[in-house]
Amino acid sequence: MRVAAVQMTSSADREANLRTAAELVRRAAAAGARLVVLPEKWPYVHGPRLLEGAEPLDGPSIRAARGWARELGVAVVAGSVVERVEGDGRARNTSVLVQPDGEVSAVYRKLHMFDVDVGGVSYRESAQTAPGDEVVLGEALGRRIGMSVCYDLRFPELYRRLSAAGADVVVVPAAFTEATGRDHWEPLLRARAIENQAFVIAAGQYGTHDDGTVSHGRSMVVDPWGVVLAQAQDGEGLAVADLDFERMAQVRERLPALRHRRPDVYERG
Repeated sequence: MRVAAVQMTSSADREANLRTAAELVRRAAAAGARLVVLPEKWPYVHGPRLLEGAEPLDGPSIRAARGWARELGVAVVAGSVVERVEGDGRARNTSVLVQPDGEVSAVYRKLHMFDVDVGGVSYRESAQTAPGDEVVLGEALGRRIGMSVCYDLRFPELYRRLSAAGADVVVVPAAFTEATGRDHWEPLLRARAIENQAFVIAAGQYGTHDDGTVSHGRSMVVDPWGVVLAQAQDGEGLAVADLDFERMAQVRERLPALRHRRPDVYERG
C-alpha cells in the first residue's frame, strides 16, 4: 500500500488552507498513494483565536476531505480539526478517518492536552480544548488504523493499546514545536514503530504560523523495524512510501516481542 504524509504551514485563513490541502492531496493521489494523512489543525492554526476556527464535523473542512476522498478514490485521515461542540465552551482536537467512498468511519478526539512550557513559550491547550476519552482504532483499505494526534506521541501506553487491538498502521497528525521536534520527533516516532512493530505515518505542520508558533515539520513514514522510509523536505510537501505488510509479518514472527509481553505481571496489584 502506498501512503503519503502531507506537510503544510497552515494559518488562520481557512480557505487558503483548504486550497493548499486540496493541491497536496491531489499530488499524493497522483503519486499513487491510497492512504493520505493530513497534519494536525490543517484547516486552521491560530492559538489565541483558536475557538474562532472551530467547526462541527459536518463543517467545511471535513466536507472537503470527504469530497477529495470520493473524487480521488483514496482514504484520507483528515489530520485534526478544531471541532465545535454545542453547549461546551471548549473545542475538541479531532481526527477523522474518511473512506475512499467519502464516508466517515472513525472519529478520534485527542486524549492528551499540550500544557507545557518549552522554547520560551507557554502552551495551554486545555484552556480552549477539552480532551477526548476514547482509544480509537479505525479500518481502511483492509488495514487497521490506530488514531493519535501530536502530543499523544509521548504516551506509549496509548500505542500499546492500539497495537494490542490489532493496529497495523498508526497515524500521527501533528504540529510538533520546533523546540521539542528537533530532539524528540524522530526518536519518538521510531520508538513507537519499533516497540509496536507497526508502520507509523506522521504528518506535521512546518514553519512559522501567523500566531507566532513554529512547527518542526519533518513529516515521515517509519516501518516496523524503525527505518524511516520517507521524509518530507522543509516547506510544504509530501512524504510518500510503500508499506510492505509481508515485511511487517516477518518482523513480528522473527522478533516476537509482542507475544512475549507479560501483562499478567505488569497489571498485578
